[in-house]
Amino acid sequence: MYAIVEIAGQQFKVEANKFIYTHRLEGEVGASLSFDKVLLVDNAGAVSVGAPLVSGATVNATILSHLQDDKVIVFKKKRRKGYKKKNGHRQQLTKIQIESIIA
Repeated sequence: MYAIVEIAGQQFKVEANKFIYTHRLEGEVGASLSFDKVLLVDNAGAVSVGAPLVSGATVNATILSHLQDDKVIVFKKKRRKGYKKKNGHRQQLTKIQIESIIA
């Protein structure tokens, strides 16, 4: 059984007892979350597609940790002009475990 769910503005394919990394979510480590923006549910071949959401479907999850992604280096240069700019960015992430999918 899997579901397509919208979390923090992004769509994820989730299954029970799997981990996913999302943008930073509010909540303490160990807190339980419930997502009700379920777009699709597949239960052993029986697919139910929402218009736009599947009514009565929820996904329950638990926050495991808050962390940072790998650093992304942004380097800009214009040749022969003496212009160089180096910048870095580390995205804030939350690791969550999907506990159950209720269809």
